[in-house]
Amino acid sequence: MSFINVTAEYQPYIALIELNRPKELNALNLQLMAELRDALQQLDQDTQVRVIIITGNERAFAAGADIKQMAGKTAIDMLNLDQFSTWDQIRKTRKPLIAAVSGYALGGGCELAMTCDMIVASETAQFGQPEIKIGVIPGAGGTQRLTRAVGKARAMEMVLTGKFINAGEALRYGLVNKVVPVELYREEAVKLARQIAGMSPIAAKLGKEAVNRAFETHLDEGLHFERKNFYLAFASEDQQEGMQAFIDKRPPNYQGK
Repeated sequence: MSFINVTAEYQPYIALIELNRPKELNALNLQLMAELRDALQQLDQDTQVRVIIITGNERAFAAGADIKQMAGKTAIDMLNLDQFSTWDQIRKTRKPLIAAVSGYALGGGCELAMTCDMIVASETAQFGQPEIKIGVIPGAGGTQRLTRAVGKARAMEMVLTGKFINAGEALRYGLVNKVVPVELYREEAVKLARQIAGMSPIAAKLGKEAVNRAFETHLDEGLHFERKNFYLAFASEDQQEGMQAFIDKRPPNYQGK
């Protein structure tokens, strides 16, 4: 069976990926992650898709990894399994990713949400890295992305105690973009996606790449990378269209070229 549902034409230029293991609260087993990786790679190449939304259901975005697949494994088993190579490929998605989160986003679910570029949360959303409660630590970027999002002290408390934070706290800490009533969280994610989809898809890719570089390097190198991508944007027809539309005082018609 398939553990995700993909709707490539959910909205004009917007694709929706829905995690689909409701009985397991969308626990991230190896098959689901492989399907998600493959879907993202295909959508990344689809010229009719400019923004991708990843979501679960109202009860859970994803309540963590599938512990049954890891229990009993040795360190060498996990090394050979190399499950995080799938996460590395997901992280390389060039198009903007929005997580639409309701209910639990815990462990791997929190890490998957943070792998996305933006997070829209329902009022019922809960975020956490409770791996320490089963004797391990986050392994798919939780200690790194959470610290960058909420700061060292809060990240340390969440990682070392397994504490959850609610949607309001996540908004105050800078982990999510906005919080809305549960019946509106997907709609709000679509609104955000529609705004981005109306921009030059080339500029969106370059902007995403440059912002991410800010977390991966020091300021001088980041500024150099930003300027390179700024200059590169001038090789696109979208840049010419955008500036001419501004001069003409009309809406731009971006073609992604």
